Amino acid sequence: MRTSTSDAARLRALIDAEAQRAGFDAIAVTTPDAIPLAPVRLAEFVADGFHGSMDWIAETIARRSEPSTLWPEVRSIIVLAMNYGPDHDPRDLVSKRDRGAISVYAKNRDYHEVMKGRLKEIAGKIVARAGGDVKVFVDTAPVMEKPLAEAAGLGWQGKHTNLVSRAHGSWLFLGTIFTTAELAPDRKEIDHCGSCRACLDACPTDAFPAPYRLDARRCISYLTIENKGPIPDEFREKIGNRIYGCDDCLAACPWNKFASAASEAKLAARADLREPPLADLLRLDDAAFRAFFSGSPVKRIGRDRFVRNVLIAAGNSGDAALAAIVKQLLADPSPLVRGAAIWALARLVPETEYRDRAADGLKSESDKAVREEWARPVPARAHA
Repeated sequence: MRTSTSDAARLRALIDAEAQRAGFDAIAVTTPDAIPLAPVRLAEFVADGFHGSMDWIAETIARRSEPSTLWPEVRSIIVLAMNYGPDHDPRDLVSKRDRGAISVYAKNRDYHEVMKGRLKEIAGKIVARAGGDVKVFVDTAPVMEKPLAEAAGLGWQGKHTNLVSRAHGSWLFLGTIFTTAELAPDRKEIDHCGSCRACLDACPTDAFPAPYRLDARRCISYLTIENKGPIPDEFREKIGNRIYGCDDCLAACPWNKFASAASEAKLAARADLREPPLADLLRLDDAAFRAFFSGSPVKRIGRDRFVRNVLIAAGNSGDAALAAIVKQLLADPSPLVRGAAIWALARLVPETEYRDRAADGLKSESDKAVREEWARPVPARAHA
């Protein structure tokens, strides 16, 4: 859709004003052809297997790396960002081993829900003013938001592969509006990471084989959220008490010193999710899990995967008081939960008690994966 220079300028002023009114902290515009390197980098990521079990990435490479393939009519892409910076360093919770560490972004309402309605309001104003058509995306379609945000000038993809902003550090939610209107693009941001490698060194599981490259299979966020099976043994101790995602690489970024805490209650952490006790979380059945995490992104992984994560944290806690709850979960209907409970129990009770339990477990357990857990060498006990 052809737009005159003056009309485009007025439309951009409207978009900026509406974005500010809707609570967005940054906005910029780019074009659909502004990320020419994205297809090659994405193909390399998939070819190396770094996407793990996230098959949808491999299946949508063409649409994901070329915005005009996703929607041929698009002429401009508006990228909007919302600051969700915490009011403290989330890594402080890692030392409180009887508590569960949930990633900052997941401690309140699902950001998809928070942002999408606001983006639709802005998109509606664009159509009312300029006509044409629009599409709104918040991590709900094969859109590469981070390269587009870099091209638009909102920040740059840091060595941890996430967007870094000079104004907001590493704490930004991203959403996009694709439009048929032609808007003047903003200037691309340059990389300001320099020689810093704080984010790389902060990763507990060495998930970065090189700067700007992430092997998701080693990432705690992938292991605790996307991974549907047991947590691989080599990562269990390293996960510590991180029960949903991991913020270590984001929190280590020096640019965070310029970031302010999220100003809206909708993005601030729920009080009961700031430092939730592992004991309470282990007791969640499916109904209680759904009720407790209603409206939260945590709900999407389901109770069994979540309790699996909590059991790994319990095994790392060194808190023998948790053993009684862990023992109850040895009889859980979910093999995933039973398997994680075995590992946790071995870390919390004396070896002689565990060996007696293992002998009984091998006699009564029918699930192959759970039997393999019982048959493993006894892991070293955790120490508080």
